[in-house]
Amino acid sequence: MDLIHFANDASEAVMAGQPGFFDLSDRYEALSAAGDPLERLGSVVDFEVFRGPLIAALRRSVRGKGGRPPFDPVMMFKILVVQALYSLSDEATEFQIKDRLSFQRFLGLGLDGTVPDATTVWLFRERLVQAKAIDRLFARFDAALKDRGYLAMGGQIIDATVVPAPKQRNTEAEKAAIKEGRVPEDWKPAKARQKDRDARWSIKYSKAKVREGADPKAAKPVDLAIPMFGYKNHIGIDKAHGLIRTWNASAANAHDGARLPGLISRINTGSGVWADTAYRSKKNEAFLAAGMFKSHIHQRRKPRQPLPERIARANTRRSKIRAQVEHVFAGQKHRMGLVVRTIGIARATIKIGMANLVYNFQRLVWLEGRTAPA
Repeated sequence: MDLIHFANDASEAVMAGQPGFFDLSDRYEALSAAGDPLERLGSVVDFEVFRGPLIAALRRSVRGKGGRPPFDPVMMFKILVVQALYSLSDEATEFQIKDRLSFQRFLGLGLDGTVPDATTVWLFRERLVQAKAIDRLFARFDAALKDRGYLAMGGQIIDATVVPAPKQRNTEAEKAAIKEGRVPEDWKPAKARQKDRDARWSIKYSKAKVREGADPKAAKPVDLAIPMFGYKNHIGIDKAHGLIRTWNASAANAHDGARLPGLISRINTGSGVWADTAYRSKKNEAFLAAGMFKSHIHQRRKPRQPLPERIARANTRRSKIRAQVEHVFAGQKHRMGLVVRTIGIARATIKIGMANLVYNFQRLVWLEGRTAPA
């Protein structure tokens, strides 16, 4: 009798134009055969390790009777992972979960399951912001990496990049007030909530390259100075595995060199530290020496003097290693489309932190794939 009812239900679903059980199974098999990246991610990363830190961050008073029960915190966290992977807004995330089978399978949602709406996603992330949970989540996964044998090894590479945010349209008086840490007097609360007073302008310099075969006596091309508005992602990766081990977020105008002490990992088995010239200072060199680290920070050219050939060769050797960190930023900017759409440093921090955490997820998938048997 049960089989008859099942057959009738399946035939009614097909007649109604809805996918039946076997249709859905076939579609999942097709997704797997095509190499669904979310399926691979879910098979490599154990998201249950985040349940404890998530519950601790979301702990609240006992709920009253009635109302919809909360969504599973690990599933909600995986929604933030999807957002970071594909640079989705909350509204776009809700739509894509409803639209894409790969998203539903990754999140453990069926076709008849309730999908969290955009407001629910926003509220979940906001509670993590208030609990300052991203540091604990990042540390929890770093511990999981060590448990799997991915120790921080070979030394560390330090760098930073600007993460763009929507530009602000402010008057000169408003800009001056913001720089002084004040809210402009004529801003009403509703307007102040829509203004990002933590993001800042910075200048990104792009080195101009000399064309092959160019006349050595000809004028050198001018370096490009590109103004950018937003925040900075400061990271330290280990040289052996290319995993992000330390990070922090700041306004875009923060000085890179001043962040070096906070980015140095003391548990890396290698003593070498690689970074560009922005990190070279007497204070940083003394800090590294006191900690028994070996500095491989690029040396600067003295004003109006050519760089000695010996130092130029040393910088070239350092660049070959330091370039590894650029793969991180390229992945975040080009594949993940990292931007900050939220307002304020607290929300920007969880956005940047999730991007760093998700990069490590993807890096682990790559590392595991490299060692997997053919």
